[in-house]
Amino acid sequence: MKKTLLAAGLFALMGSTAMAQNIGVSMALFDDNFLTVLRNGIQTQADSSGLQVQIEDAQNDVAKQLDQINNFIASGVDAIIVNPVDTSATQAMSDAAAAAGVPLVYVNRQPVNVDTLPDNQAFVASNEVESSSQGFTEQCNQWAAAGKTEVSVYVMQGELSNQAAVQRTQNYYDIIEAGKCAVKVNVIDQQTANWSRDQAQSLMTNWLSTGAAFDGVLANNDEMALGAIQAMKAAGIDMASVIVSGVDATQDALASMQAGELDITVFQNAAAQGGGALDAAVKLSKGEAVDQKVYVPFELVTPANVAEYANKN
Repeated sequence: MKKTLLAAGLFALMGSTAMAQNIGVSMALFDDNFLTVLRNGIQTQADSSGLQVQIEDAQNDVAKQLDQINNFIASGVDAIIVNPVDTSATQAMSDAAAAAGVPLVYVNRQPVNVDTLPDNQAFVASNEVESSSQGFTEQCNQWAAAGKTEVSVYVMQGELSNQAAVQRTQNYYDIIEAGKCAVKVNVIDQQTANWSRDQAQSLMTNWLSTGAAFDGVLANNDEMALGAIQAMKAAGIDMASVIVSGVDATQDALASMQAGELDITVFQNAAAQGGGALDAAVKLSKGEAVDQKVYVPFELVTPANVAEYANKN
């Protein structure tokens, strides 16, 4: 794997005790359960390491996020961490940081330029190819165990500008088209609910109004899965008659699983991603080598092992 290494000459002048003291962090959105855990992971590790982090909310605004990065550069931060609003708009962020010689680490959301990052930039996340693949495979197995040979499902996507949403949705179709699902799967409809519980509840309510029979919901994240469940419960649907999967293993999702509602999720270690991003940013600012892609594994969560994840996020 490619290593990143800053110019040795610059850091020879700084001495072997050089250490990042101030890290600028731009989060796509504060008002998101998963990203809150990620943000807290950065802050917790910074506090324990005696580092200063300036964490700002981009409020899902690409222009605002780019302004934050430029402001971090102008203020002289030692490194920058970015959780991108729009993963297709990261080239300008990389260019700005590279031109200023400031190390930059993307976290959780894969930048469009991930394979051409400058030498002092990196990406820390979980491999999205593994994400919904684990959950959907388990979903297929559960349908088969229930005696199903053919099922009909709804697919809820995250923000379409987000690489994770695109990849998680593609994972479903890759498994179906490769014949790796234990049952035949028919997708009734597929729409975005933008990672939002409220939007997912509205979307599911609209789907239910059609009266179409269905066997499950494939949601790109737990928030949307929970929104779908809320709509189904409001409509009087027996949750034992459908299988619902999400991704992230948030605390709300685990509680729903323990209540017999959510069937499957996949643990994405937000705190580890946040801590890993900070660690990479510090190392880059000191001129140390890090992997340009650092992956934290996904882990399948079902009612059989849900208790093991109760305090992880």
